[in-house]
Amino acid sequence: MSTQILMPALSPTMEEGKLAKWLVKEGDEVHSGDILAEIETDKATMEFEAVDEGRIGRILVPEGTEGVKVNAPIAVLVGEGEDTSAPADISSAMASIKQAVTQETKETKETKVAKAHSTLLQGEGGRVFASPLAHRIAQQKGLDLSAIVGSGPRGRIVKSDVENTKSGTAKLTPKAPAGALAQQASTAAPVLIGALPDARLFFKPEDYTEIPHDLMRKAIARRLVASTSAIPHFYLTIDCRIDALLSARARLNQRAPKGEGSIKLSVNDFLVKAAALALMQVPECNASWTDSAILRHKHADVGVAVALDFGLVTPIVFAAEEKGLAAISSEVKSLAERARARKLKPAEYEGGTFAISNLGMYGIKEFTAVINPPHAAILAVGAGEERAVVVSGKPEAATIMSVTMSCDHRVIDGATGARFLQVFKQFVEEPAAMLL
Repeated sequence: MSTQILMPALSPTMEEGKLAKWLVKEGDEVHSGDILAEIETDKATMEFEAVDEGRIGRILVPEGTEGVKVNAPIAVLVGEGEDTSAPADISSAMASIKQAVTQETKETKETKVAKAHSTLLQGEGGRVFASPLAHRIAQQKGLDLSAIVGSGPRGRIVKSDVENTKSGTAKLTPKAPAGALAQQASTAAPVLIGALPDARLFFKPEDYTEIPHDLMRKAIARRLVASTSAIPHFYLTIDCRIDALLSARARLNQRAPKGEGSIKLSVNDFLVKAAALALMQVPECNASWTDSAILRHKHADVGVAVALDFGLVTPIVFAAEEKGLAAISSEVKSLAERARARKLKPAEYEGGTFAISNLGMYGIKEFTAVINPPHAAILAVGAGEERAVVVSGKPEAATIMSVTMSCDHRVIDGATGARFLQVFKQFVEEPAAMLL
């Protein structure tokens, strides 16, 4: 009896994916555990294993197809002696779905652009987006502005558009009182309702190149919009003197083993450890929001933001408070390498209790980061730079690093966030305290 092979859910939050590559072809015999395909999610590319035995009767979804919904049929597995062709109902259904999706995509794109263009040209109450002079000339010529395509910024109808419109090509309109026209012209700013207009409306096609969104970029966009709209962010900034940390790092790296299994600690490794220990001392910040309760976590699972050519991923150092600097360093390097190769497993980047985003290596002095649920906070780390400070009444040079903590106000109050940063600062400025 034939069996449908369905698009797998490779993570708890996966809704769709890209069938990146088939590793079998029609007619191939497969056994349980064999790798059938590579599935690309928003964070990684993972292998999809067979759970049944049989032969590949028909591949329904070609490789390279994006937006394949979880549990959608992607192939048909047949038993010994069975026909290798797909059942008629499955083939027919897949053909219909493909045709409908193609048509819907085409219609949706055209409709959205048309609606956005219409919205740009008209405001509330049907007011036309045009210059006052264009309104006056149109009135004199008896032209309907709504039938004229504007060439000005954001589709605005300007003088030349009206002058170049011949009588009869735009519908004649009854002349309105001068007062009404003046009021219309003065309030003719565009009103955008709902989604923003398609950016392509503002540019000529020859002036840009379209780069289609991949699954990761779409997921990042969805999560950022959801985070900034649903989570009440507030921000706390503190300066940390890192001279002692840099000195300790240099000594440890000098004494670390070289060659195979060598270790080279980064500033970020110290910050992961300091944040983890601070979360243990201020557990109110090591928490997540739910509609019914705040979840207070028992371990500091610290996510480390890794920039990729195609987006951003935040692999997690689990129970970082229990790990030494060498272990954290080795783990972060391994996670970053596999993240760039899109080989992370969902369990390595989903969840976590806190996150660190470090742009110091790019010379960024200070910035704010967007909270990544289920975290209640994220630490944005800037570059360490020499600044003049006053110690015991005397100025001296010091290496100062600014960090900004984005907090979910539903979970963390201002004073609580301030206590966390004070503890974090103490660990950063006296790294030996991390050994206590």
